[in-house]
Amino acid sequence: PIVVEQTGRGESAYDIYSRLLRERIICVMGPIDDSLSSLVIAQLLFLQSESNKKPIHMYINSPGGSVTAGLAIYDTMQYILNPICTWCVGQAASMGSLLLAAGSSGMRHSLPNSRIMIHQPSGTDIAIQAEEILKLKKQINEIYAKHTRQPLSLIESVMERDRYMSPTEAQEFGILDKVLVHPPQDGEDEPELV
Repeated sequence: PIVVEQTGRGESAYDIYSRLLRERIICVMGPIDDSLSSLVIAQLLFLQSESNKKPIHMYINSPGGSVTAGLAIYDTMQYILNPICTWCVGQAASMGSLLLAAGSSGMRHSLPNSRIMIHQPSGTDIAIQAEEILKLKKQINEIYAKHTRQPLSLIESVMERDRYMSPTEAQEFGILDKVLVHPPQDGEDEPELV
């Protein structure tokens, strides 16, 4: 879709994602693969070059995908200086939930009807040896433990099987900070929370 805006010099037309990027919004929509990862990383780096202090908003609706592509996004999120607000809209499953949890503390959100799912990496994610899967499993468990502040032993136990959570359950687990009903209205400092 194209967004048309009136400016002092006439009309400007943008595709919707370029317009959202101007507002410092990145969309992680669909399966996480190398192509999406490259695009998201480029957007993160671009927004940091524009300002390394202003927050970046990352909206996530993803079933997960490639572990290596997701970890590339994760590493870039941790590398740049900007605070990153993460927002689950729809679902954040597998690698999508890891990116949701990787948002800046106090800035991880979900809409009330979203679903969040965590689990261990599988051999179908990438063509790797069994030893490499064990290393990735350990690495991902440690990342979840870091961002959720849950004991590593609990993360290891929960990650053995697919674990679906409501936004409230994900908040209690430490994957996100807030469940939102609507954005802030004029005159409000904070959005309405569930």
